[in-house]
Amino acid sequence: MKTAKLLPPLDRRTRMIRPDEVSYYKIEKQGWSVAEVFSEPGASALDDDRPIFQEMIYKATRSDRPFDYLVVHSLSRFSRDALHSEIYIRKLRKAGVELVSITQAVSSDPSGEMYRKLLNVFDEHQSRENAKHVHRAMCENARKGFWNGSHAPYGYDVEVAERRGNKDKKILAINEDEASTVRHIFGMATGSTGHPVGVKAIASHLNERGILRRGRRFSTGSIHDILTATTYYGRHYFNRTDSRNGTPRPPSQWVPFDVPAIIDEETFNTAQALLRSRNPKRMPPRVANGPTLLAGLARCGHCGAALIQNTGKGGRYRYYTCSRKLKEGPTACRGCVCPWTSWTASSSGRSPSGSLNLSASRRCSSPM
Repeated sequence: MKTAKLLPPLDRRTRMIRPDEVSYYKIEKQGWSVAEVFSEPGASALDDDRPIFQEMIYKATRSDRPFDYLVVHSLSRFSRDALHSEIYIRKLRKAGVELVSITQAVSSDPSGEMYRKLLNVFDEHQSRENAKHVHRAMCENARKGFWNGSHAPYGYDVEVAERRGNKDKKILAINEDEASTVRHIFGMATGSTGHPVGVKAIASHLNERGILRRGRRFSTGSIHDILTATTYYGRHYFNRTDSRNGTPRPPSQWVPFDVPAIIDEETFNTAQALLRSRNPKRMPPRVANGPTLLAGLARCGHCGAALIQNTGKGGRYRYYTCSRKLKEGPTACRGCVCPWTSWTASSSGRSPSGSLNLSASRRCSSPM
């Protein structure tokens, strides 16, 4: 009795994958049995980096040959990339497994092979055309001042402004609880509440008082993201990055639209000027007078975060310190600060196995 794999079709109304009774009927009619069902809720067939898909391929090509056929509702459910489809079909055939489509009868002779490849090319073209139309519609939606469904920036909520047909048109609305924290961050950065301070001091100040960013502690990175976001003075930009790979798009492709302002533009520009004035000189790694020998090797013994090099007195003194403590403040970790000279003196000695001797950790100074 031959066995089969079933990749059920996508129910576009619920975005859920469920077994198709017709597919099961046709499989049983062939005298096959279903060995396993793989489900992929909402996964794009243009991408082969799909965990369930890769698990299916791995099991199908095992040396013990757990089944003979891989059954899909249509070839487009297997892959919408013509190159990827051909690569994986050849890999399956090398393992003695044949791909079968329930709704598309494709023979294995030369004419059938040509027909299958044409179907793959058309599926890929259709998918990319659909993506282009969706992207165009999202850009037009942003030009009209509507929010495109992603998570709202800190300080804002997403609200439904109106309903057109069966679609909700959403906008950003200020979340007053979070907005007060955003104003406080800009106030500390610009000195309106005292002496201007940097991103590390701001993160430490908030974390020490138990103020969280939607359940998470503030870090230097999250504070910097807030201080550099034009959204907070009322100007947001859609389409700044490619959602498929995260690469930035040129400014000419950005779509600006107005949102409710939490601060004024003058405050934002003041914060940018102060951030630029504190920007340290950039150097390529390992070109400084003393190389960072333990980069990527040493870890904090309290929280497990990486140890990074820090300086004091204008670079006169150098230390290894917990990166989490440095970014989130002293309440994040009670790890010690270790003089750089102690570490380098110790790390010059290696054990017979070649690993670094990190005994200098016992000579750390008291916690900050």
